[in-house]
Amino acid sequence: MKVSLFITCLSDILYPEAGRHTVELLEKLGCTIDFPEGQTCCGQPAFNGGFQREARVAAKQLIKSFEHAEYVVTPSGSCASMIHEYKKLLKDEPEWQRKAEQLIDKTYELTQFLVNVLQVENVDAAFPAKATYHTSCHMTRLLKVEDAPFKLLNNVKGLDLKPLPHHYDCCGFGGTFAVKMTPISKEMVEAKVQHIEETGADVLIGGDCGCLMNIGGRISRKGLPIQVKHIAEILNSGVK
Repeated sequence: MKVSLFITCLSDILYPEAGRHTVELLEKLGCTIDFPEGQTCCGQPAFNGGFQREARVAAKQLIKSFEHAEYVVTPSGSCASMIHEYKKLLKDEPEWQRKAEQLIDKTYELTQFLVNVLQVENVDAAFPAKATYHTSCHMTRLLKVEDAPFKLLNNVKGLDLKPLPHHYDCCGFGGTFAVKMTPISKEMVEAKVQHIEETGADVLIGGDCGCLMNIGGRISRKGLPIQVKHIAEILNSGVK
């Protein structure tokens, strides 16, 4: 099965290990990976900020980049959900809207692809630790990926996965929200970190680099001994 990697801005610039683990995991599961070099930002920052014209430019570039892909997989539920906005974003341009629908139909967040397309729930990973999982807003509420991460994590050998209180609460990142509404964002991430502490977990796992950056930053500033890891790294650990 041929998979095209959509790396996303945050993974490309700040979390390249999430992309590396994604590629290694998919290759171990028999996928052939390619990387269309024309890909850029999905346009979500511009879209959320109300800059529709700029968002359309980014959307069209991404559509062109993955036009010939069989499947598109990304280590970001947030960016995958943004692609689903292209249908509305390009509604006044029928040909581009048609191409957007084609991209939507073949684009998957990593865990969504593993469980729903490859039909894999156990990747033979091993990660002995006490952990908890942050359910990011865009991934769960917009993309509707809720069960796939837990199906995979529950089969990781040695992983003691603790439920996160108020897991459905936003961490306060929200892209430009964290910049425009900094005082509110600060209180939201503080509450999120408090709930993570309540679990007694040594590791926080997530599927969106933006959330991990925001929560990880607060954990670091508080000096807490909690590791922050993308789910791709967990699923790629101990895999032969």
